Amino acid sequence: MESEKLRSEAEGRSVTGALNFDPTPDAQTLYKAMKGLGTDEQAIIDVLTKRSNMQRQQIAKSFKGQFGKDLIESLKSELSGNFERLIVALMYSPFKYDAKELYDAMKGVGTSEGVIIEILASRTKAQIKEIIKAYKEEYGSDLEEDIKSETSGYFEQILVCLLQGERDNATLYVDTALALQDAETLYASGEKIQGTDEMQFITILCTRSATHLLKVFEEYQKLAGKSIEDSIKSETHGSLEDAMLAIVKCTRNVHCYFAERLYHALKGAGTHDGTLIRVIVSRSEVDLNLIKAEFKRIAGKSLSSMILVSKI
Repeated sequence: MESEKLRSEAEGRSVTGALNFDPTPDAQTLYKAMKGLGTDEQAIIDVLTKRSNMQRQQIAKSFKGQFGKDLIESLKSELSGNFERLIVALMYSPFKYDAKELYDAMKGVGTSEGVIIEILASRTKAQIKEIIKAYKEEYGSDLEEDIKSETSGYFEQILVCLLQGERDNATLYVDTALALQDAETLYASGEKIQGTDEMQFITILCTRSATHLLKVFEEYQKLAGKSIEDSIKSETHGSLEDAMLAIVKCTRNVHCYFAERLYHALKGAGTHDGTLIRVIVSRSEVDLNLIKAEFKRIAGKSLSSMILVSKI
């Protein structure tokens, strides 16, 4: 069972790192690529996209040791635009990168609710703990406090609830009686009454495990005669609706959730480069190959072909 899990995880990764890895020559290649007039962007791509995140951290350490410079700062000074954004994203460790994306989503004018929802709805209990820690270390402030100051109402409540990391660890055992009770509670809090008891929805969606919620959704469909997604759409709106639907989608199929995020980022007027970069970088060593397969199913064409077309 465990070996099957490890194998499927390995198959999901699109980046596995270099064999016989040595950070010293890689750091030297990057230094040469940025030295003097002009920048050898291809050399930077060749090194950084073919290394795992752990290997990139070692390259950064070696770069600092050999040349006394911070690699991220050097890359920032030599590159620009979305290429800089992508390469710099590759250099952050996963939790620091998530913390940075959350910080950027709240900093400046307006708040990018979609980014906050995507990260908090799709990460595990253990990952959220690490993101909170990385956020505090990097920015000296409390992630929960910052989210509270940038959001309000039930949307604030659902994000804070996700931050608590109370979702039970996934387990194969499901308490059928509790799942039925939860389904009845959701039905009684929405479809059955005038108005909606949002807190009941928030509590159940944010504190139950994925396996439990799947059973709840199944029982809910029987009770309400419609899917939980359709009920959320008719009972809520705006950012709260987006957050609830993201939790449901991630529960049903996290790969499909990210494939949809990529599809919507590429489709329509203008490309949402931030979403594209964030999803590809953050999932490259997790499950990007599985996301690509879902993308092809949704879009009818490969992710790489749609990216090429969007960038022409």
